[in-house]
Amino acid sequence: MPARIPSWAWVSGLTAGAVVVVGVLAVQADQGPHPTAAATRPSTSASAHAHAPAPAPTHTTAPPAAPDDSGTGRRIVYSLGRKRVWLMDERGMPARTFTVWPGTVSPDPGSYAISRRVAATKGSDGVQIEHILYFAGKAGVFIAFSNAVDGSSPPPVGAGIKTGGVRTGKADGDALWTFASKGTRVVVVP
Repeated sequence: MPARIPSWAWVSGLTAGAVVVVGVLAVQADQGPHPTAAATRPSTSASAHAHAPAPAPTHTTAPPAAPDDSGTGRRIVYSLGRKRVWLMDERGMPARTFTVWPGTVSPDPGSYAISRRVAATKGSDGVQIEHILYFAGKAGVFIAFSNAVDGSSPPPVGAGIKTGGVRTGKADGDALWTFASKGTRVVVVP
């Protein structure tokens, strides 16, 4: 009569075998698909990429395009309705775009030019500002791009106070200052 193998030995043997199989499969998966398997499957199949990590997205959405009626060539485009600025390169392509906080007095739509650059001063709201780029005036108020030195957004303006500052974030103010020299065209659209 053959020797009887205890039941615990079967379970141990099956467990050990399963561990070995899982280990082999893990090593194969870690090293990617087998060369012959890759040659027989299209590289765009889901199974060929099942173990490769997906690349991290750089942007979830594309930045908004500049308005069609904003001219051509190198310029700054300021959309009053969108509260957004685009820095357009020589080819007329957006080099950067960002939102802004307009003051209480806005320029009329049209074409302007940077008339004066001031490195830093105190804004009419009492906030230290930098990168001031004057480009228009209306109702006795100068209109200029600027950013707060501390990077803050502008506080709410009290009733009846006229401000012409078009505030940007700090990094956007740096980019605008670098982009715009005296005479740089500013196109304001509705």
